[in-house]
Amino acid sequence: RWFCSVASPTVPLVFNCSTMPETVVNVTPSEGKPESTTDSLFSWININYAYFRTPPGMLKIAEAVLGVVCLALATPAILAGTSWFLFVVVLSFVATLIWIAIYLIGVREALTLPINWILTELLNTGLVTILYAIAFIVQLSVWSTPYSSPYRSSNIAAGVFGLINTVVYAAACFLLYRDWRATFTQ
Repeated sequence: RWFCSVASPTVPLVFNCSTMPETVVNVTPSEGKPESTTDSLFSWININYAYFRTPPGMLKIAEAVLGVVCLALATPAILAGTSWFLFVVVLSFVATLIWIAIYLIGVREALTLPINWILTELLNTGLVTILYAIAFIVQLSVWSTPYSSPYRSSNIAAGVFGLINTVVYAAACFLLYRDWRATFTQ
């Protein structure tokens, strides 16, 4: 006759079968997580909310919000100058969203590629600042002529918000330049 007893789950597993003379098998449970041979596809993602509490992070959020305001106020593009303005706003908005995603999920820390992230962002932000400056000037000059349209006031407001966003991008560019100079001199 076979008679086996199993120890309780809190102590190591012990099998005691009466037909086997004094045979005891001890099995200890493994500690922690089971070892995996492959990493998870998204194991490199590290959500970083703390960056958006810093001045550069707050400026990125402001750039995105002001970009949405400019988009909302300048549509539909009735005049050619507004088409240029909207092109710059959309291009800048997409670039800003990409940089927000890079900082939010920690791509800079996860990639081991030899990329000078600060210089790359500085060049991007500098180019966007120049394009935004040209675009808001074009937007305001096109809509400041005596052109009667129900969209005139919203398009002038879009140009003013474009001016504000240019200042925000310029401030971000200044902070990036300062960071780049600090890392460049070290």
